[in-house]
Amino acid sequence: AGLDLRRPDDRACFETLLASAHVLVHGYRRNALAGLGFDEAARLRANPDLIDVALTAYGWSGPWSKRRGFDSLVQMSTGIADSGMRINASDKPVPLPFQALDHATGYLMAAAIVRAILQRATTGYVLSARLSLARQAKLLQDRPAQSAVEELAMVEERHFAPGIEETPFGPLRRLRLPYTIEGVDLQFAHPVCRLRSAPSRWS
Repeated sequence: AGLDLRRPDDRACFETLLASAHVLVHGYRRNALAGLGFDEAARLRANPDLIDVALTAYGWSGPWSKRRGFDSLVQMSTGIADSGMRINASDKPVPLPFQALDHATGYLMAAAIVRAILQRATTGYVLSARLSLARQAKLLQDRPAQSAVEELAMVEERHFAPGIEETPFGPLRRLRLPYTIEGVDLQFAHPVCRLRSAPSRWS
C-alpha cells in the first residue's frame, strides 16, 4: 500500500488506519512527519494506545539529525567504509558486503515492539522507541575488531524455505525465517507483490 499525506483523501485514510493501529513504525527524518501535520502529539491524539517506533539515519539531536540517509551512506559517513578500506588494504572506501545496520537495527526495533506490547498488556503503560542507523554504527564500531577477515558463508539449500512462489517478478524462493517458536508453524501471511499494489486497509 502507499499513501501521499499531502493529499486530503490519503490523509483521511492514514488517520483512520492510525486510530486503529497497535504499532506505528516509521523511518522519516526527525520532524518530517510533523511537517505533514502528524507530530508525536497528533499521533497520540489519534490513538493514545499507539506504540510509536521511529528510525532515523543520523539520530535525534545534533547538526545531522534532519539529514536524509540510508545504510550505505551511514557506513560511509561514520567510518565503517574507512575501516574496511584499511582492513582490505584498498585505495578506496570498502563498505560491508551487506546492509548490516539495517538488519541489526531492524532486530532492535522488533525487540522494542515485543517489549512494548508486553508492557502495555501487563501494566497498561504505552512505550515508544527511537533508534538510528548512526547509533547502530557506533555500537558496531565499539566492538573489538577481528584480526582476520573471514569469508562470508555461501547460501545453501538448507537456508531456503520449501517451495517456489509465483510472483509478479517471476518464480522466487524465500529464505527461511532466522528463528523458530516452539509449537508455532511460522508462515508468510501474504504473497510477494509489487510496491503500493495492496489496498490501504488492515487485512
